[in-house]
Amino acid sequence: MDDVMIVGAGPVGLMLAGELALAGLRPIVLDKRPEPSELPKANGLAGQIVELLGHRGLLGLLAEGSGFAGPAPGFPFGQVPLRFAGHDDMPLRLLLIQQPRLERLLTERAARLGAEIRRGHEVRGLAQDEEGVTLELSTGRARARYVVGCDGGHSTVRALAGIGFPGTTDDEVLRLGHFARDEQGPFQAPRVEGLEPGWNRTPAGRLLLTSLRPGVLIAGVRERGTLPTGPVTPDDFRAAVRRVIGRDLPLGEPIWLSGTVAQARLADRYRAGRVFLAGDAAHLFPAGGSALNVGLTEAANLAWKLAAVLLGRVPAGLLDTYEEERRPVAARALAQTRAQAALERAPGEDGEALRALLAELFADEQPLRRLAALLHGSDTRYPPARGLEHPHPLAGRFLPDLPLSTAAGEQRLSGLLRAGRPVLLDLRDGPAPAPGGPGGGPDPVLSGDPGDRPDLALPEGGWIDVVRARCAEPPADVLLVRPDGYVAWAGTGGLAEAARAWFGAGPAAVRASPA
Repeated sequence: MDDVMIVGAGPVGLMLAGELALAGLRPIVLDKRPEPSELPKANGLAGQIVELLGHRGLLGLLAEGSGFAGPAPGFPFGQVPLRFAGHDDMPLRLLLIQQPRLERLLTERAARLGAEIRRGHEVRGLAQDEEGVTLELSTGRARARYVVGCDGGHSTVRALAGIGFPGTTDDEVLRLGHFARDEQGPFQAPRVEGLEPGWNRTPAGRLLLTSLRPGVLIAGVRERGTLPTGPVTPDDFRAAVRRVIGRDLPLGEPIWLSGTVAQARLADRYRAGRVFLAGDAAHLFPAGGSALNVGLTEAANLAWKLAAVLLGRVPAGLLDTYEEERRPVAARALAQTRAQAALERAPGEDGEALRALLAELFADEQPLRRLAALLHGSDTRYPPARGLEHPHPLAGRFLPDLPLSTAAGEQRLSGLLRAGRPVLLDLRDGPAPAPGGPGGGPDPVLSGDPGDRPDLALPEGGWIDVVRARCAEPPADVLLVRPDGYVAWAGTGGLAEAARAWFGAGPAAVRASPA
C-alpha cells in the first residue's frame, strides 16, 4: 500500500507532492488528463506563497524569464486600484509566471525528489477503512494510507468522500482570452474612443483590456447569462464584445480563449477520515488573486504534517490541525473576495460613487497596509497546539526571511528552511564556533548536539535542526520554526511542551529553557 495518493496534477497537487517528497515520502499523483494543460489559467502568484517558495530555494528558478518577482507596486481590489509604490515594506509579494510553466517546474521538482506523476487515471470510486483508502480508477484499482483531493472545483474526491460544498454561483459569464498583438512595449489600449486599460463599463456589461507581457493583450468580457456548452470560439468572443460595447474591437490573433462563471464556495470540512482536500477542491473564490496563494500554502501546511505522521515522528492527532488552521484562512479569503466581487459588480452611479470613495480611503497608508496584509496572508495567526498557550506574539505567525550570521557565514532564514525540516533557532548571543576552530567545517547545524546549551537539547538523530546565530534585530531569544515557515514557539520557556506537541519530541529528550 502506498503512503499518499494525490488526485490532481495542478499547481496545488504538484506542490504537495514536492513537499512530501522533500520530507522523505514517495507520493503518487494521479491526473485524468493524458497530458498537462497548456492554458495559462493563471498568470502569476500573489501573497505569502512567494515567500514560502523563497524558503524552498525555488523563487529564482520560477522567476527566471518571468519579468517580475518582488513587492507588488499595486494591485486591484474589486476594480479599486491599490497603489503601494512609495510606501516602504508593504507586505504583498508578486511573482509573474504563467500556469503551464509553473506546473512544469513543480512537476520537475516533484519527480526529481522522488514523487511519481501518473496521467490518464480518472477516479471513479472511493472507499476507506481503518487502514487506508481504495480508489477505483479508469485504469484499475489503487490503495494508499491517505488520499488528498487536489482535483479542482468539480472535485470527484470531495463528492465521493461525502463532503459538502455550499456557496453561490454568479449570474454573469466571463469570457477571457489572450491575443497576439504587434506592440513590443507596455500595453496600450486599442484606439477606440471611450476605452481604457482595465475594466470598461457599459449598460450591457464590462470589458477588460490589460497586458502582463509585451505583445500579448488580455481581454475579458463579462455579461449576464449562462455559459454555453463547448469551448469558446473567436466568433463567440467577438459577439460578446459587440453585445457589451456595441461595436467590434481589433483584439488581434487569439492565443487561447476560455469561459467561466464565478463561484463562492467553501467545503464543509477539509477532512473525511483518511481523505483530505486542498486548493480549489476545498474552496472557490469569486474574485482573482487569492486561489493559488491559499491553495499552495495549504499544500505546504498539510505536507509536513502528513509526512511526520507517516514517518512515525508524531501522533496522528497532529493531522487535525490542518483543518483547524487552514479552513479559517480560506473563509477569510472567501469573505474578502466576496467583498471584491460585490464592489466590482455594483452598478450605475451608486457603484461609481462607492468605488471613488474607497479609492480615496485606500490611498491612506493605514488602510492600504491593512489590505496588503489581508491579500498577502500576513495577517494570519494560527491557533496554539492543544494544551499550549501563546506566550509570545510571534507564535503562530509566518516568520520573515531574517538575515543571520552563523558559523558558516552570512545567510538567511530561507537557507535554513530549504530542507523542509523544523529549525530551533538560538539567537541569544551569536553563532557557535566553527567546528575545529578557524578553517573548520562550515555546517552550523547542531542537530542532537547542543554543545554548551543543554537547555536546547533535542533527541539524538532527531529531525529538528538546532542553529545558533546572530541577528541584528532578533525578534525573540529562541524560535522554534515549523517546516512551512510558521513559528511553533518563541521565547525562553515551554520549549519541551512545544517540541512535543508539534514535532513529537518527548520530555526526557528536551529540557525546557529557564523562564
